[in-house]
Amino acid sequence: MGSASLNRVPKVSVFLSLFLCFSFYSLNPRVRVLAQSSPVFACDVVSNPSLASFDFCNTSLGFNDRVVDLVKRLTLQEKIGFLVNSAGSVSRLGIPKYEWWSEALHGVSYVGPGTHFSNVVPGATSFPQVILTAASFNASLFEAIGKVVSTEARAMYNVGLAGLTFWSPNINIFRDPRWGRGQETPGEDPLLSSKYGSGYVRGLQQRDDADDNRLKVAACCKHYTAYDLDNWKGTDRYHFNAVVTKQDLDDTFQPPFKSCVLDGNVASVMCSYNQVNGKPTCADPDLLSGVIRGEWKLNGYIVSDCDSVDVFYNSQHYTKTPEEAAAKAILAGLDLNCGSFLGQHTEAAVKAGLVDEPAIDKAVSNNFATLMRLGFFDGDPSKQLYGKLGPKDVCTTENQDLAREAARQGIVLLKNSPGSLPLSPTAIKNLAVIGPNANVTKTMIGNYEGTPCKYTTPLQGLTASVATTYQAGCSNVACGTAQVDDAKKVAASADAVVLVMGADQSIERESLDRVDLLLPGQQQLLITEVANVSKGPVILVIMSGGGMDVSFAKTNDKITSILWVGYPGEAGGAAIADVIFGYYNPSGRLPMTWYPQSYVDKVPMTNMNVRPDPSTGYPGRTYRFYTGETVYSFGDGLSYSKFEHKLVRAPKLVSVPLEEDHACRSSKCISIDAVEQTCQNLAFDVHLKVKNTGKIRGSHTLFLFSTPPSVHNSPQKHLVDFEKVSLDAQTVGMVQFKVDVCKHLSVSDESGSRKVALGEHVLHVGSLKHSFTVRV
Repeated sequence: MGSASLNRVPKVSVFLSLFLCFSFYSLNPRVRVLAQSSPVFACDVVSNPSLASFDFCNTSLGFNDRVVDLVKRLTLQEKIGFLVNSAGSVSRLGIPKYEWWSEALHGVSYVGPGTHFSNVVPGATSFPQVILTAASFNASLFEAIGKVVSTEARAMYNVGLAGLTFWSPNINIFRDPRWGRGQETPGEDPLLSSKYGSGYVRGLQQRDDADDNRLKVAACCKHYTAYDLDNWKGTDRYHFNAVVTKQDLDDTFQPPFKSCVLDGNVASVMCSYNQVNGKPTCADPDLLSGVIRGEWKLNGYIVSDCDSVDVFYNSQHYTKTPEEAAAKAILAGLDLNCGSFLGQHTEAAVKAGLVDEPAIDKAVSNNFATLMRLGFFDGDPSKQLYGKLGPKDVCTTENQDLAREAARQGIVLLKNSPGSLPLSPTAIKNLAVIGPNANVTKTMIGNYEGTPCKYTTPLQGLTASVATTYQAGCSNVACGTAQVDDAKKVAASADAVVLVMGADQSIERESLDRVDLLLPGQQQLLITEVANVSKGPVILVIMSGGGMDVSFAKTNDKITSILWVGYPGEAGGAAIADVIFGYYNPSGRLPMTWYPQSYVDKVPMTNMNVRPDPSTGYPGRTYRFYTGETVYSFGDGLSYSKFEHKLVRAPKLVSVPLEEDHACRSSKCISIDAVEQTCQNLAFDVHLKVKNTGKIRGSHTLFLFSTPPSVHNSPQKHLVDFEKVSLDAQTVGMVQFKVDVCKHLSVSDESGSRKVALGEHVLHVGSLKHSFTVRV
């Protein structure tokens, strides 16, 4: 999101103070703040018995009745105080100040003013950066992590260190490998991003009493929509107009948000900074009121990125006056402004007749309803579910074990020559550990981070198993001058070499996109020189959010193995060692395409088209449409075991029932509308047998891809479903996929409508292919 919007020079002084507050915490993450010992909450009838007479404090009433009662008691100025993230207090009604802005991208974070660490809770479990968790392709893991994060968040809320509203996850599509924030996302595939988003949201929000109306914490899916450029060659997100076809919007950029709302029942969606087809997303009534609230029926609030309303007025000059900007945002469907803009300009907008008070009532009602669902208006939290959680529930052994397990499941083995990995901890007497990321701590947790419980660096993880000799080789990842001779010396005398290279937040982050895909500075030189003098296995470990062009290492026989480890979280070093020494059999798969450098030399980051254009030589984007060479492909990843697939059951023919008078009964159609009456009960099962033919237990992800008939510029293939199975050596498992024809096999046509293509479809699992026909 836009916490670090705060990197631009804002035009309002209040926003500047937000910036300074943010900078202070982001630059001083270990600052100890004096902890409040108790949480903030409204309706404290014990301290103030008169509050019991208010209906909004009456827990036996429905949320709607309580919200109506509360809103009618407020003055216009008081209502406006509830349109901003640092919400005002109304002491006469027993409502304290509330800070909406907390973050929990991969653990409770200190980014945003709503959350702090102190001597009461000095750190929280820091899971791998999202891109690596996504590489596990394990939907139950996504939810399990969300559940741990929300438990730690509630524990911190109970001691006054956190809020209840967390602006996570980031589910934007990782469309371009240069994007600095790709690390925060689940990758380039709409289905994976949808499953990640809805799974993580359920983990954050669902309560143990299964009351769907109430929330454990409130999640927020961001940044809506077609947002995936931060700052590239002079184009930044505050001024970028994403020109997107209806087709690409429907089948690439919107699915994760749709799933977040419909499948995850998320409490919030955040609109982005950029414009989409000439309109700022936070001022677009079609995108906000029309789609999120209208079509998808969001049960919650819509929040701006920080401070998107200020951005579309001051930077994009979308309106002539600030009052118009405030009115446009509220009328489009925005409920809450991260920042101060609506707090400053809404009253004048009402006085000028640009927006009326009922529109303000609607916005604050959505905000209050969310706080009601969180129990904020139910009095003392210690008397509620989760009221007994506290510091003892943060950084538990189980939570930290899950952080290690998540990293192990995500790590991707991209190359492994026979006799290389796993290394034997007994045969290796001296392991050379080289590289600027070999002994890092903070690099491992990426951005939107919190203070972790503790760190295990790659060097510490490896040293726990064998004797190591360490040489950084470069003073930092920029690697301006590599210490090649020192590195060669330790490599030449070692039994094996592990090179831990890649990127960090100085290379890719919010507000910083990359301009190339090569390893920074002299990293390639260092790797090649070290490999030349090594006598044993040489393992290259890439720590990064985005893909790298490591073609030189892929084709160099002296570099025997390549591992991609993302930004692996607090236990990253332990997880890397677990995989290298074979304590854990790798099973991660790439959630994004790794392109060659030649791709970014040709393709501007600002071109939003996902589909290729043969007339201009534009090669398209993501595995679904990209037609060029790759370094590694979406879904690539090796194991120490081999797995075989066998198709047990799948149809040869799928008939779509149509009404008697349907036009496609009498004339030839290439596709039919994926509409409710056609789609009901139109599904089939695919049964697969999978065998681990290796010598050790391992996990394996089965990807079910579909290639539709080539109509409507359809994808060359797209992911229908995936399932992760764990099998002992030489054992067989069964996997069943349920394929919903309209949901899984439909394509988007040129106007953004869903269609089921008629004709031959091909299902693929690994090298296995199965053709079937869809007809009327």
